[in-house]
Amino acid sequence: MTATSSLISAALLVLVSGGYASGAVARVDSATVQITILYDAFGQASGMQRDWGYAAFVEYGGKRILFDTGNNPDILAQNAKARGIDLSKLDFVVMSHRHGDHMGGLSYVLSVNPKVSIYAPKESFGVYGAELPSTFYRKDPSLPSEQRYYNGTPPEVMRFGSAWPSANFQLVDKNTEIAPNIHLVPLVSDKPGTLELRELSLVINTSEGLVIVVGCSHPGIDKIVESTTAINPRIHFIAGHRLTT
Repeated sequence: MTATSSLISAALLVLVSGGYASGAVARVDSATVQITILYDAFGQASGMQRDWGYAAFVEYGGKRILFDTGNNPDILAQNAKARGIDLSKLDFVVMSHRHGDHMGGLSYVLSVNPKVSIYAPKESFGVYGAELPSTFYRKDPSLPSEQRYYNGTPPEVMRFGSAWPSANFQLVDKNTEIAPNIHLVPLVSDKPGTLELRELSLVINTSEGLVIVVGCSHPGIDKIVESTTAINPRIHFIAGHRLTT
């Protein structure tokens, strides 16, 4: 077993023994971190509605973070109400990746918190918006101007719209500390079916080690964990929708 695999195994024991389920609350380094699952498809009977998808409400260092928004805005709204969580008071939102079961509830969040900062993976022509230098496409000066983009004189930077044009997206393409000890780590999947899919993981550096919150870990949970060791080599806790290897 590699050192990375050992770290994952130890962290997963905490995840499993914590009894993660729809509506469950986990306290990690209890004075500073709390994770409440708002959206999932399993768990004990509660006021939460089960559905395929994922959303987790994370509190740390005075910050209130929504990680992913589930599959359906009405279900997210119901589950947040059931847990007594006011999403109008979020400090920021993290969208792990562009699959519908992780971003479908964003319209509800925007209806109650339209200006909240939303961190999302930066992708070319992505659903969260993007910009590229106009050098990305091949130009042929031999064509007549009416057959060339922008008559042959495109803007230096071309900006592309998002599915939520009024949302305050902050696009991430490198390891970024968005608040003290709160990091976003982007990776790219090399797996069949999700090839080149970009995904963000939320990494919190606590006194007991890293708390890592993932979406589906499409790039591989082993690669995600390995990429976080530059922040802190000790992994304390991993939570997520699926822990793909």
